[in-house]
Amino acid sequence: MPTENPDSLSAIPPQSPVYHAQRADQYDRQGLIRQYEEKHSCRLVVMIDPIINRGVTLFEELIYDADPKEDLHLLLHSPGGNGEIAIRIARAAQSRCKELTVIVPDQAKSAATLLCLGANHIMMGAASDLGPIDPQFLINEEWVAAKDIIAAVDDAAEKVKEYQETYPVYASLLSDITALMLQQARSALDRTSDQLEEALKSNPDRQPQEVKRLKDKLKGPMIERPAAHAALFSADDALEAGLPVIKADPSGKQWQLIWRLWTKYFALGSKLYSGVYENARVSQIGFDEYA
Repeated sequence: MPTENPDSLSAIPPQSPVYHAQRADQYDRQGLIRQYEEKHSCRLVVMIDPIINRGVTLFEELIYDADPKEDLHLLLHSPGGNGEIAIRIARAAQSRCKELTVIVPDQAKSAATLLCLGANHIMMGAASDLGPIDPQFLINEEWVAAKDIIAAVDDAAEKVKEYQETYPVYASLLSDITALMLQQARSALDRTSDQLEEALKSNPDRQPQEVKRLKDKLKGPMIERPAAHAALFSADDALEAGLPVIKADPSGKQWQLIWRLWTKYFALGSKLYSGVYENARVSQIGFDEYA
């Protein structure tokens, strides 16, 4: 009776064939995560989601057993969300690592920018984008900037004041915006300066004078001047403001590996926007019920 070759068995996945086949894409991504970790001596975690309540627990799941003596790299893609939650995630990450590097393959806007500001390093490519610290509100399943909500209501009020007969038109157009939502938008904008400072302070290596210098430098381009949430803030802009940005070499091995991993998440299509939290051992995708 022939004996089995142990070497040939080592390549067989521990899962059953169907189970493994159904999750082949996940295992492929996690294989790239492990490859990155080996090459860069760190833990790599992935967060692709708006910055909302579920993020605190789901991010904690990725780092609960992290070694605080090890570097933590976070691949982040997000349109923004709640600034306070972003700061909580930044503090949680910093408490579990030696140094925190946030990697932005595409965009990390608004509250996600706040999360980046708490890092020791921010890695960005030529097309990577941060953005204005502008709170977002979910209206009819779309994220709307607080500035846009306030501007729309103020503009309607001026038009109705001048032409009272237009009231029914503007009342219909703004029917999804309540008085409470408007007040929340104004309050959220009033807190952005404090959030900027708290985000910068969440990096424990920053001294108070450095926090103040960066806050003064960033208030203009990130809070006061941008007229729209889509305003760009590139790696060069971030460097000019004094942020600890690493400009990735697009042909370098590190960015090539990051880009291969990012495109696998991009290929998830609509699933990408229901929440992705992944590391070498954990995979959580699709959490609309925990918004």
